Amino acid sequence: MTVRIAVIGAGIMGADHARIVAGNLPGAALQVVCDMDAGRARNVADACGAADAATDPEAVIARADVDAVIVASPDFTHAPLSMACIRAGKKVLCEKPLSQSSAECLEVMEAEQKAGEKFVQVGFMRRYDQSYVEMKQALSEGTLGRALMMHNFHRNVETPAADFTGAMAITNSAPHEFDVVRHVLDTEYATISAYQPRRSDALVAPVVMVLETTDGQLVSIEINNNAAYGYDVRAELVGEKGSIAMNNVAYSRLDRALSQSTRYDADWRGRYAEAYRRQNHAFVRFVETGQFPAIASSSWDGYCAAIVAEAGVKALQEGRKVAVEMIAKPEFYA
Repeated sequence: MTVRIAVIGAGIMGADHARIVAGNLPGAALQVVCDMDAGRARNVADACGAADAATDPEAVIARADVDAVIVASPDFTHAPLSMACIRAGKKVLCEKPLSQSSAECLEVMEAEQKAGEKFVQVGFMRRYDQSYVEMKQALSEGTLGRALMMHNFHRNVETPAADFTGAMAITNSAPHEFDVVRHVLDTEYATISAYQPRRSDALVAPVVMVLETTDGQLVSIEINNNAAYGYDVRAELVGEKGSIAMNNVAYSRLDRALSQSTRYDADWRGRYAEAYRRQNHAFVRFVETGQFPAIASSSWDGYCAAIVAEAGVKALQEGRKVAVEMIAKPEFYA
């Protein structure tokens, strides 16, 4: 049986998902590309060989010829469209964030629990990146001993908008780190502190966060959205017996004029292309079997990321350590 997938959102992420479904997902077919911009939806649909293009996302979700949905539309639509998928009884891969509002995440969780099964896979694709897979494996196999610290760097060439703020770095960029560190360490956060240095210009300065886990580890996260030199993500997990660090992915090295150099990507898409493919493969298996993928992020994980981000913004604004206070994890998500 072929899983017929609708992609909602035909921007950068939606187009990438459409290409993966069309060319890299055995057992899946790109049925519909939907976007409020009809021309953009049609262009992506034609480029990827989709059966149809549309502009009404809720109508697309309700279609009988759509088995599952990938939501890659603007952030504020994620939770409402995920709720529509739950009502329609269709599995959904929702790009992060599930919502920037923890209260809205709770509404999605409540709808899922009322339905009696999991429908929402949240697109925290870094869980599928080989670097983090190997970090978690080294920890679970005892190679590192007890985990003590995890250091994380997340740098972009420039902010996506002129009005980007330090708070937005916490709510838009850092959730990837919030989620994948929870996943690797298999723990929750207890507190968060956030700081910004002073730049010499008007650009938003980096945000540096320090989090304490409920298991007594320390986590540092640097979000630098104006690093200028390239897209650069790093991580190091430090244990009592050793450490494991992410290597920069570079396929070539240039030796010229008494110097040596490697290139950085301009954005995340090349660095995490394989992680997206793995994630989307897992989603198709989820649709086929009804069994939630072992390492995927659920609605609970979307809620956790939103709660940590809310506490981080408060810590940055008030200049103090803030407790991360979450509801008890429902048995449904255990």
